[in-house]
Amino acid sequence: MNDQGSLFGGYLLKWIDEFAYITACIEHPGNRFATIGLKNVEFHHPIALGEILRFQVTQTRKGNTSVQYEVQVYGEKEAASAETSLFETTITFVNVQQDGGKAPIC
Repeated sequence: MNDQGSLFGGYLLKWIDEFAYITACIEHPGNRFATIGLKNVEFHHPIALGEILRFQVTQTRKGNTSVQYEVQVYGEKEAASAETSLFETTITFVNVQQDGGKAPIC
């Protein structure tokens, strides 16, 4: 948490990368994915201490060598009854060979 009691944005971006990567590996086993980009990194609300986060990862596109996911992050405080949209982005992975070149997704 920062000195204002909010989560540092870099931690959220790390978790988004991890959850989307895990989803890609589960949905497309046997591939070696590398993150190549995130679109629209914009935080809708600060994430406060005690906020419970839910990550929704949905595949939006699959190409020959890349796959793209929409990631939505929702938060809920204990006292609140509804979730709040905190962040959303699109993340793209490419399947790579041992030497780093692109490979078809199997």
